[in-house]
Amino acid sequence: MTEAGKEAAPESLRAAEDMTLVTRFAPSPTGPLHLGHAFSAWMAHDLARSAGGHFLLRIEDIDRTRSRESWERAIYEDLAWLGIRWDAPPMRQSDRLGVYDDALRWLWAEGLIYACSCSRRDIVAAASAPQEGAEPQRGPDGIVYPGTCRAFARTPASPMPQHTALRLDMRAALERIGADTISFDEIGRGQPQRRRRPAKDMLEQVGDVVLSRRDFPGSYHLSVVLDDGAQGITHIVRGEDLGEATWIHRVLQDLFSLPRPVYHHHRLIRDPEGRRLAKRDDARAISAYRNDGLSPDDLRKLVGLGGSPAVP
Repeated sequence: MTEAGKEAAPESLRAAEDMTLVTRFAPSPTGPLHLGHAFSAWMAHDLARSAGGHFLLRIEDIDRTRSRESWERAIYEDLAWLGIRWDAPPMRQSDRLGVYDDALRWLWAEGLIYACSCSRRDIVAAASAPQEGAEPQRGPDGIVYPGTCRAFARTPASPMPQHTALRLDMRAALERIGADTISFDEIGRGQPQRRRRPAKDMLEQVGDVVLSRRDFPGSYHLSVVLDDGAQGITHIVRGEDLGEATWIHRVLQDLFSLPRPVYHHHRLIRDPEGRRLAKRDDARAISAYRNDGLSPDDLRKLVGLGGSPAVP
């Protein structure tokens, strides 16, 4: 167990030992919850309740420039109206910045991350240069980083720089975990299956992803892995749009010696034009349906879940 993983280990290992199924819903307080959020929260909540497990709530407010207390209060109100109950006090990412910083410092000391000063324009130019006129390779985080800053000299003993982007050295990470293949168990695509991907694809199609940005410590990839470990999440239920990010998370879980959750990447709720819902789509906000006189059961039927499930 790595030092960086120890903070998350006790709860995770207890969950694994007693085989209790634990799910979570992890919204960001940056706008109103919409119908897609309700669907995802219900999917996780129903799975936990049907198995006699636990459902947890996490407030992903690491982006302090966009997060608002008013939106966080609205999350609690909306979920309560939907009939969703969580089994422990909500975890808030803003309370865990020290955990993310400790993890980054461990990765730095191990030579697994490096500082990057490239702008988006720099990345586009460098990624396009080898094949002028062709579209650069895109991965879960956009254009696959061409590794411009990776070659800059540094030693693990040098202090970790502040207020700069920090990238995972994917090649070094794969060598550390000794993986020829990355895999995870998926229960959300028909029959349960184990999805696999050659490690070399991670280098070519994912690349050195950002684990900490200039304006705040940590990133979605880093924080979600550490938080899921700390909450002992056994089954991660989320939209299929995050399926590609799961490969990154599996690498990080192995780096930090964390348990490997089972995944359910569910379908997305879309508008009549086929576009996935966004927080700017206030017309489909949960509060708007509530104000129009619809019931939670009406919304469940609207997203194809039927009436309220039986709660053991």
